[in-house]
Amino acid sequence: MTDTRNIAPMKLELLLAVVHDSKAAYYSSLIRSRQANLQLYFPCKGTSHLLLEYLGLTDRPKTLLMAVVRSDESATVIEILKEHFNKGKEYKGVAFTLPFSSMIGTLAYGFLSNEKIVKEQA
Repeated sequence: MTDTRNIAPMKLELLLAVVHDSKAAYYSSLIRSRQANLQLYFPCKGTSHLLLEYLGLTDRPKTLLMAVVRSDESATVIEILKEHFNKGKEYKGVAFTLPFSSMIGTLAYGFLSNEKIVKEQA
């Protein structure tokens, strides 16, 4: 029988960021630098696409980045993204986090929280 030890119960959050398609890899590398082991990309439209369509203007393609971050890193990630969003028009975006309500499995938790899992034989 194995016993899992040395796991600090760090809460996890889901980071959601909508950024310009051309800057998705740039923002992904910023998020990855803050211990985010899981990231997903999805093509999407920005929040103003309906108004732009009505006016006959085209909207630039956007990417939705989703990443699992530790709660102790989430404020730092949001601040880093906010600083880069203010660099100029090409860098604009929106980002926020949602808390995880539960997690099943210590190995999955260890991967997502970037914590080392130590298993001891009983």
